[in-house]
Amino acid sequence: MKHIDRQDLIRELLATFDPGNPALPQNGEQRLQAIGTAIDRATVHAPTDSETRRVTILLSDLRGFTAVAEQFTAMEMVTALNRYLERMTEIIVRHGGCIDKFMGDSIMVLFGAPLPLDNDIEAALACAIEMQLAMDDINAQNLLHGMAPLYMGIGINTGEVVVGHLGSRLHSEYTVIGDQVNLTSRVEAHSLRGQILLSENTYQQAKDYIDIGDVNEVQVKGKRGCVRMVELLALRGARPMTAPQREVRNSARVEVDMPLAYQVLKGKSVLPEEHTGRIVDLGYGGMFVVSPDELEPFDDIKIALSLSLMGRELTEIYAKVLRVTKIDGGYMFPVEFTSIEPKAQLAIKEFVDSIVQSNTR
Repeated sequence: MKHIDRQDLIRELLATFDPGNPALPQNGEQRLQAIGTAIDRATVHAPTDSETRRVTILLSDLRGFTAVAEQFTAMEMVTALNRYLERMTEIIVRHGGCIDKFMGDSIMVLFGAPLPLDNDIEAALACAIEMQLAMDDINAQNLLHGMAPLYMGIGINTGEVVVGHLGSRLHSEYTVIGDQVNLTSRVEAHSLRGQILLSENTYQQAKDYIDIGDVNEVQVKGKRGCVRMVELLALRGARPMTAPQREVRNSARVEVDMPLAYQVLKGKSVLPEEHTGRIVDLGYGGMFVVSPDELEPFDDIKIALSLSLMGRELTEIYAKVLRVTKIDGGYMFPVEFTSIEPKAQLAIKEFVDSIVQSNTR
């Protein structure tokens, strides 16, 4: 096996980092030391014995990736996914995170394992914000390849977990298990596109140096009572950072009365049963739906919408239910789009804008 000189490797890796990145020291020797530390974290041999340790877990997932994948070849999607994972990996390692696993388009990251990290929460929050900021560049690259924009949801939780190797002599992997891992998954599942959600555990330990947005209390499977989730807007302190806001959430909205059909998703699969409803309110990035069928908050649905009402053909939209209200004769629920074709997005925007303009005359 060829011997690899560690200092030569570090100097080669320097070329992969943006020289103007404020997260890295500008002094040459200090930069060598910072990247060397990152390499050590990425290559350290984890302890063989299991132990209980407090860690901060970051879980990210791309919204609408499955829908986009249906329109391109497997090779094209692997290329796009690797482009995304390469950028995210660079950001994660730079902030001291250890990638636990890739799960398709999801990434699970540990801060505080296998090596302890004094500022695990702050590092995780800064990492999450930079990951969201990087989505603009990734979507610009996707646009060049004819792909619709992708959006990422992130959930972060801090707590006690069991860390160690799982498996056998033939195959094992270093990972974390415990209730806090499950809670992180629940938090991430409730995040909207472009959003960073914190668990109550993380928020309480970070509240003195962060700015927050919406606070949401939801019933989570396996938990008694409601679980509180807080939206991260900005990180204050020596290195302030602001999470990007997806302006499509705050677009103009108009009252309408339009039919639609939808199906519920279970994981990544679309259930066969078709439901019907009517759109009573429409915006650039979402709609209010009235339906005789009850859904659960944060269900994912696939909508078949006739754009012929807007002068276009039928299109499919993926969306997430935000909340559910019982009304006479059924239920009303606002949904936010998680994946929508550019032509459908344009048709909806033009339709909404035309109604807004006509109402102001």
